Amino acid sequence: MLFSILFCVCLITANILETKQISVLGISLTGGLLVFPVSYIINDCVCEVWGFRKARLLIWTGFAMNFFFVLLGAICDAIPGAPYWHNDAGFHAIFGLAPRVAAASFVAFIIGSFANAYVMSKMKIHDQGRHFSWRAILSTIAGESCDSIIFFPLALGGVVPWPDLPALMIWQVVLKTVYEVIALPVTIRVVKALKAHEGEDVYDNGVNYSIWKVFSI
Repeated sequence: MLFSILFCVCLITANILETKQISVLGISLTGGLLVFPVSYIINDCVCEVWGFRKARLLIWTGFAMNFFFVLLGAICDAIPGAPYWHNDAGFHAIFGLAPRVAAASFVAFIIGSFANAYVMSKMKIHDQGRHFSWRAILSTIAGESCDSIIFFPLALGGVVPWPDLPALMIWQVVLKTVYEVIALPVTIRVVKALKAHEGEDVYDNGVNYSIWKVFSI
């Protein structure tokens, strides 16, 4: 339950922070970089301890909560402000997601998150539970690559010059993966503690990997 709450909070927070463009060591990035990789770390932990089926439920729950947040933000943005309210432009900049950006974000999240969980699950079976660090990193690369390849062209193609998009996408994947590597010692300790506390270490032998089997837990 706590991981699900944190996962949803990370996704909603990332939506807000994405509205600010930041510069790190001269590299242009979005503010969502500060928190979005945490959702992949949580995905890794849940998939590692409880298996793909629980990760699938987590991903769809995150999607539903994020959609709910974006929908309410869009509705509030569309309602005329009070006569004394003079901050419509600022509110719209944060909550008035263009349909194109919102759709790209949702599609990229679903595909990227499931790619991460799938690679994590399959590698655990293949490695018989060994090499957690290796599969955590590779699953993040797979998920973040899918996310960036889908999101940036769909959401920002033509807004950001096309020749600049590949570099932006690559830097996003690289820095998010570095984020995962830096956090890996903590992730390993959390996973070990969870397995000991829960008494679970699920292997997804025979699991149906369809993303639509939401309630198959």
